[in-house]
Amino acid sequence: MKKMWSGRFLASTSNLLDEFNASIMYDRKLYIEDIEGSLAHAQMLTHQNILTKEELTQITDGLAQVKAEIESGEFVWSIHDEDLHMGIEKRLTAIVGDAGKKLHTARSRNDQVAVDFRRWVLKRNLDIVDALKLLMSEILVVANEHTETLIPGMTHLQHAQPTNFGFHLGAYLAMFKRDIERFEDSYKRCNVSPLGCAALAGTPHKIDRDMTAKLLDFDSVSVNCLDTVSDRDFALEILFNISTMMMHISRLSEELVMWSSYEFAFVELSDEYSTGSSIMPQKKNPDVPELLRGKTGRVYGSLMGLLTVMKGLPLAYNKDTQEDKEGVFDSVETALISLEILKEAIKTMEVKAHNMRSACSVGHLAATDLADYLVEKCAIPFREAHFITGRAVAKAEELSIDLSDIEFKYLKEIDARIDEDVLEYLILKNSMNARTSAGGTSTIRTKEQLEFFKTFLKENMK
Repeated sequence: MKKMWSGRFLASTSNLLDEFNASIMYDRKLYIEDIEGSLAHAQMLTHQNILTKEELTQITDGLAQVKAEIESGEFVWSIHDEDLHMGIEKRLTAIVGDAGKKLHTARSRNDQVAVDFRRWVLKRNLDIVDALKLLMSEILVVANEHTETLIPGMTHLQHAQPTNFGFHLGAYLAMFKRDIERFEDSYKRCNVSPLGCAALAGTPHKIDRDMTAKLLDFDSVSVNCLDTVSDRDFALEILFNISTMMMHISRLSEELVMWSSYEFAFVELSDEYSTGSSIMPQKKNPDVPELLRGKTGRVYGSLMGLLTVMKGLPLAYNKDTQEDKEGVFDSVETALISLEILKEAIKTMEVKAHNMRSACSVGHLAATDLADYLVEKCAIPFREAHFITGRAVAKAEELSIDLSDIEFKYLKEIDARIDEDVLEYLILKNSMNARTSAGGTSTIRTKEQLEFFKTFLKENMK
């Protein structure tokens, strides 16, 4: 089949090359951006007297028909057309004739695909931000209900200090807030128009790049055409941002898996978002968070794949960058469904506050409070207080009790400087509420943090 670019070729390309070379079966996802880009380009060419108004009307009507055919399923996608640009242009020319042949004046597929793919990525940045906001809103609902619900705070996955569950969820709100900011920053940085760069060096035609940029909602035009047609930083950025976001999702998922086990029993995922075993009737498996952990690796693979594609490319455009889209398409789809299903899983899960509280009675979570008491009330240097507290923990272990339940007489035996008011410091709820420094776990500070995230969302929902 004759290609639009085949003038200097004496032989047709092989069917094997057509199959190997074609991107049309996946880049057709960009058809809306491609048609919108062509409409803006045609309007600019008409404004610059390169096309006539009659030709603009023909092209506009023809592209509207092409769009309708694509969306109805009537459009025939063929690998012999290589990519969606050629497929759409070929069909447009069949509809409107010579006017369709003039549309490609002053542009190349190099800047055309850069426009299409960049605009698609920019839109998906905003879609992911919207989904992140919905997830944060749902986490906020749960967190606000549990600002007094004790849960063991851990380091090294060992019991450390008493915190509250709202505070714990607030840590993920902080992560997702940073994710939103990364996507929004990328949108601002990448919202520049490649259109008019042509193949790599601009065009001698008297075009108006600012006009097409405005028509396509870009903030500005790119500065250097040689860089622009080969730039895929915008694709790498969304892959990095998604990877970082999925890492945060994976960390929360890991805790949901642990928390839903019998050993923890802190939460129970709803039947709607759990599965059973093919052999063990009693099983209720946390497949949603497990899959979210797994999909994180899939997204990482897309990021590393595109970084590897780009690492050795000379300027300007190279066909290697045809490999830029499938990983991005897949990662965006993965990100959006991951955010949606995690939101629903959190919304429908049962929080078992009693079990969280019971877990705080194991592991001597009030030990740091005893050390702080010795420093504050007894004027004992911290290192000495640390040693004395260690002896108290050893005594509690000997008695097979938690430090928070130890009797005053045993503490007095360890160090005579200790008074009975020490017992107030060992009450777990008091321990949690004692941490009133900025960012701390006390209920008062937790509520402040949650209000901060609520305000952030409210301001960003406008």
